[in-house]
Amino acid sequence: MILSLQGCMAVGKTTAARYLEQHCQQVQVCFEDNAAVLAEIKQRGLNKNSYADYLEIQRLFLRNELCRGQEAKKYPHAVMDFGAEEIEFYTLNYPKSRGLEWEMEAIRQALAPELAAVQACMPEHILFLDASEAVLRARKAGDATRSREFFAYYLNHLLSLKREWFREKKNVTFLSTDGLTARQVGEKVKHWCEQYI
Repeated sequence: MILSLQGCMAVGKTTAARYLEQHCQQVQVCFEDNAAVLAEIKQRGLNKNSYADYLEIQRLFLRNELCRGQEAKKYPHAVMDFGAEEIEFYTLNYPKSRGLEWEMEAIRQALAPELAAVQACMPEHILFLDASEAVLRARKAGDATRSREFFAYYLNHLLSLKREWFREKKNVTFLSTDGLTARQVGEKVKHWCEQYI
C-alpha cells in the first residue's frame, strides 16, 4: 500500500511526514530526494526551457522516481513525501505553465517508457494538503531551513493547474491546513493514513 502526501511547497508535507515517522510506526515514510538528479542536471548544463533538454531532465526525474517507488514497495505500508504522481503532473504540465508551445502528445510519446514505468509506482491514495496563498507565503517566510527558490513560480503558475489536475482523480482527498498547527496537521494526516493500514 503506497500513500502519498501532495500539495504546494510550504504547505506542510514534509512536516506531516516527519510527524508520521514519530507517531505512526505502521508506515515507512519515504522522503523526496532529488539531490543526485539536480547535481547531474547542473553538471551537464541542461536547461528545462529547451525541449530536448527538458525531455532528458524529465527522463532523469522519472527514473529517480521509479527507484523511489520500487524502494517503497518493499514495505507493507509506505507514505511518500511527493510520490510518482508529482513527477507525472510536473512532466505533463510544466511546459503549459511556461506558455511553451510544445505538443503534449509528443512529450508523452518521447517519455512513454518512463511514464509507463512510474505508473507501477503510483500511490493507491493521495492526500492533497492545501492552504490559502497567504498561509503558504507565511509558512515559506517562517522556514529558513529551505531555500525554495522555485516557490513563487510554483505558487503563481503551477498550483492552480495542480489543484485542477488532482481534483479530477478519484483517489485524492483534499485537506485544508489553514488555521491548523503543525501538530494538528500531523494528527489529521495520521488519521487519514490509518484508514488504509
